[in-house]
Amino acid sequence: MRSTRRSRGGAGAPPGFFACLRHFLTPAVWKQAQACCPAKRKRRWGVQAVVLVLLAMCWLTHDTAEERFQVACAVAITCRPKRRRPGRTVPGFLKAVHRLPARLFAVLAAAVRRRLLERRLLPRLEGWFAVGCDGSRLNCPRTEELEARLPSKGKVAAPQVWVTTLVHLLTGVPWAWRVGRGYASERDHLERLAGALPARSLVVADAGYVSYLLMTKLVVAGHAFVLRLSSHVQLFTAAAVPVGRYQQGRVLWWPQEARRRGLPPLPARLVRVPGKRGAGDLWLLTSVLEKKALSRPAVGRLYRLRWESECFFRAYKRTLGKVKLWGRTVKAVHREALASLLAVQLLLAQVLRQRRRDDRGAAAVPSAAKALTAVRQELLRLGSVRRRLPSYRERLRQSWRDRRPRRAAKTRKPWPRQKTYDVPRPPKLLIAPADWKDLFYPRLRAS
Repeated sequence: MRSTRRSRGGAGAPPGFFACLRHFLTPAVWKQAQACCPAKRKRRWGVQAVVLVLLAMCWLTHDTAEERFQVACAVAITCRPKRRRPGRTVPGFLKAVHRLPARLFAVLAAAVRRRLLERRLLPRLEGWFAVGCDGSRLNCPRTEELEARLPSKGKVAAPQVWVTTLVHLLTGVPWAWRVGRGYASERDHLERLAGALPARSLVVADAGYVSYLLMTKLVVAGHAFVLRLSSHVQLFTAAAVPVGRYQQGRVLWWPQEARRRGLPPLPARLVRVPGKRGAGDLWLLTSVLEKKALSRPAVGRLYRLRWESECFFRAYKRTLGKVKLWGRTVKAVHREALASLLAVQLLLAQVLRQRRRDDRGAAAVPSAAKALTAVRQELLRLGSVRRRLPSYRERLRQSWRDRRPRRAAKTRKPWPRQKTYDVPRPPKLLIAPADWKDLFYPRLRAS
């Protein structure tokens, strides 16, 4: 009987990389992804092959897309030795990427989220699932199609897309995201992403998300928020309190437009947190009214943990090199952005699966740079680059951030033409009328 030739590395390939990936993207998930794009005829590029090559190209660090494509195809063949081999050309691969619906990436990201919740890999803070919301712009090539369909606000700026991401604050893992044009509204993105939040979620955002309607919808959906305020916000207090001695208390958020439209007031708690290094005090508004449910120190800690959103975008744009996307069409750019965000989520989720606790008992935070180094070494090894390295899982276990005590402040580089930072002034506190006093305690009024 004639024996078939085995693929290079197929029989003896170690199961480390593909087994870790298969833990989150199970065969049932791939069936759901296949159902999103039923093919009229059998094609060389299957759904799994296209997604694997896209993820591998996001993780690799070669100079050109052709080099990343060749190594990614070798990895896909090694991980799937008994499946049909993918195509060999970049134009054919791009045609296969264009055929992928955007809903497919939403299905894969939702599967990873479910797996993280089932394994309890994302801890909660005082019973709250704390996520930070922030957005950033990504540059695109100056092609005719992108300049016509993705115009930017500036006259000289290149075509851009806007990415809004919900990041788990205790681990830095991206939870959900949305991609739009360069001038898209991040408040609208947050409203659409609220459906992906689990029960008892707490959204932490900066002053750019101050919106009465948006926060009211979050409260109605059963979630809470911690929002930084500026002097543009007017709040009503039950009694006159000097701003210099204010610490925390219940307020009413009831803008004039909401009163004119007959909308109810939003009871909230205003918390003042001392700033560090002369940065000014933080005026934070939260919908958690009870101090026992969320104390004042916990509110300050939550907002300082919002820096994980900035750390995520730094890892995404600098460590993965996604400051500028390589797609030259709208479909290619959109799919590349969705695939790269899924790649970061899978990258950090694999590290969380190898969770360890340090000697002090505190949960460590995964390092995107170290995890990316481990993935790249494994992809190069699977792509027939012979290196004697530790196992893939052992390298993932070492992919945590350094917890060295900082002895000096971080140095800040002076950038030219950068605006000076002005400390936000406190919000305007107005005394509520006498007939509004019962609105500060809605539970007592209901009883």
